[in-house]
Amino acid sequence: MSAENAGPGPGQGSEPGPLCLEHGQALSWFCCSERLPVCAACVGLGGRCRGHRIRRAEERAEELRNKIVDQCEKLQLQSAGINKYVAEVLPGKNQKAVSTASAAREQVIQRLGLVRSLCESEEQRLLEVVHGEEERAHQSILTQRVHWAEALQKLDTIRTSLVGMLTHLDDLQLIKEQEIFERSEEAEGILDPQESEKLNFNEKCTRSSLLTQLWATAVLGSLSGTEDVRIDERTVSPFLQLSDDQRTLTFNAKKSKAYTDGPERFDHWPNALAATSFQAGLHAWKVNVQNSCAYKVGVALGQLPRKGSGNDSRLGHNAFSWVFSRYDQEFRFSHDGQHEPLVLLRCPDQLGVLLDLQAQELLFYEPASGTVLYTHHGSFPGPLFPVFAVADQTISIVSC
Repeated sequence: MSAENAGPGPGQGSEPGPLCLEHGQALSWFCCSERLPVCAACVGLGGRCRGHRIRRAEERAEELRNKIVDQCEKLQLQSAGINKYVAEVLPGKNQKAVSTASAAREQVIQRLGLVRSLCESEEQRLLEVVHGEEERAHQSILTQRVHWAEALQKLDTIRTSLVGMLTHLDDLQLIKEQEIFERSEEAEGILDPQESEKLNFNEKCTRSSLLTQLWATAVLGSLSGTEDVRIDERTVSPFLQLSDDQRTLTFNAKKSKAYTDGPERFDHWPNALAATSFQAGLHAWKVNVQNSCAYKVGVALGQLPRKGSGNDSRLGHNAFSWVFSRYDQEFRFSHDGQHEPLVLLRCPDQLGVLLDLQAQELLFYEPASGTVLYTHHGSFPGPLFPVFAVADQTISIVSC
């Protein structure tokens, strides 16, 4: 509205309201630009609000009243919605939460009860197996004691007889005596004791896939974090590139000249050893293998040869290394040239290694599912280093 058309505003003849401090006139207009009530003089010629967008104060007030009414209606609807939510929805939610919690509680009790029952049954079975094996070994040893006691008595009798002949027979009698030969043959028939596995307790009797799975799950769940395994740069093959954080190995078909040769470095096979070794206790680490179709992960003795293209330095082909390997879609466990094929339902994105040196066990598992992929029971004749090989793209040790 232009200033020329702005005349005396509404409210004339009624009780006077606040006046313009500049012109002393009624504040009958509203300047939308300055968002302030103004008088007719403010919006007229020479007024400070000339050219601004203005409205009559009563129209602006009516608009605000309508907005207030709309807002009140919205607040009323909002309050009604909240009241309904509190009165109807929350009780239902509470009832459902109680019901769901009860079902969850029953499920926990049921499942743990089943696990407990299986554990108790397996414990009873294995303890009976251990007791039976102990009794078998004990009886074998007792039998051997009886056998060798009889043998000793027999040998003593033969010796006494021979000593008697030597003492009491003259030359002619001794020449005629045939019992000497009979006694000697009888003594030769008593063989010397030989080592027998029947006399040893068979530790394999306690092996149980259920126990191994439950034990591994419990151990992995209780470990606060995996070992901080890093790769020793001095051992890295020239066909591998080591990341700055010493955790990632990348295969390069072209031999790198960046590494200086040394006694610790593998010079042919794409291998690398960790910087630290383990000689006691329980240890676990994980390796990202999803980007590689050709890798080896496991442990090795520090005596593992590093030079040449022979099997002495090839992981899994010698007595110094124990590894899980993948070549395309084939998986296997290898040690000392013996390769055991493994059937996996899927290619793991991560491979976990669990080393229990007290029990002399090496276990490979899939961290995502906790599935045990392979367990090796054996004797490790020294400290073990985590060992790696990669012949396709990259593998990476998972940081703690």
